[in-house]
Amino acid sequence: MLKLLLVYLSQAQWARNIVQRWGFAKKTAARFVAGETLDEAVAVVRKLGQKGICATLDHLGENVTSQENARQAADEIIHIINRLSTDSLCSGISIKLSQIGLVVDPVLCEENLRRIMAKARQEEIFVRIDMEDSELTQRTLDLFRKVRDEEFAAQIGIVIQASLHRSEQDVKDLLAKDSKIRICKGAYKEPRHIAFHRKADVDENFDRISRLLLDRSLETGSKISEGGGTPPLAAIATHDPLRIENACKYAERIGLKKTGLEFQMLHGIREDLQATLVKSGYPVRVYVPYGQEWYPYFVRRLAERPANLWFFLSNLVRR
Repeated sequence: MLKLLLVYLSQAQWARNIVQRWGFAKKTAARFVAGETLDEAVAVVRKLGQKGICATLDHLGENVTSQENARQAADEIIHIINRLSTDSLCSGISIKLSQIGLVVDPVLCEENLRRIMAKARQEEIFVRIDMEDSELTQRTLDLFRKVRDEEFAAQIGIVIQASLHRSEQDVKDLLAKDSKIRICKGAYKEPRHIAFHRKADVDENFDRISRLLLDRSLETGSKISEGGGTPPLAAIATHDPLRIENACKYAERIGLKKTGLEFQMLHGIREDLQATLVKSGYPVRVYVPYGQEWYPYFVRRLAERPANLWFFLSNLVRR
């Protein structure tokens, strides 16, 4: 119930207007958000690189309400790609299609995505399409497939949420074209006919989909690129030790080398686990968000783990 409330609040404009005025909320969010500027985010990426960890940068912002804002968002993403290339950083980029116009103008969104992908291919930067709420799932998959199939298969990947009933079949369809997939649990409020509501069911689906990815990574010989810029086919995104343990054991059982999969985590969460995986020889990539539109992302992080919410509330009490 608490998680559903927090997910609702992450999407509520009235709550956003209140919380973003709280200085302590912004300060607490800094645990999960790298800063408001690209320079601040790049500094975090550099520190991760010193630990042997790659990154994927996310300029926060979603559900833009105008064509102008969609174009500006795409321009900023292209600027990020240029910066990653110029500074030779071990980082890709993650984007939400609603940020570049999927809701306000699908044609413009496709144009923006093609502009982004053309620059990404030129600079050899990997682009991951984030998955949003279920109302956008099919449209996101359709545009991903269209762009992937035409010319950008090597530079683009997609995110799938284990919480959705449809996801296992989506993954099977995507793997028919050897799509690079990040599996995560999902952090959006969805009705029962669309998503699992029991944690055990989400975990079971996560493990099942992880096995599909690991099997296909073995079959195709997929592995992380030299230098780490491009991830392997299988990206396992979780902070859940049991999900990680299950993936490691299954990969070992089928004979998949450690470079044939990648674990992905969020900035500011389970840094101890990140370090343990790197020490064990697994590629690790950290999702590094930045920007002024931090509120929805921050509240979804509170919803995902009780420890995150306690961290926020303890800061509130100490004020």
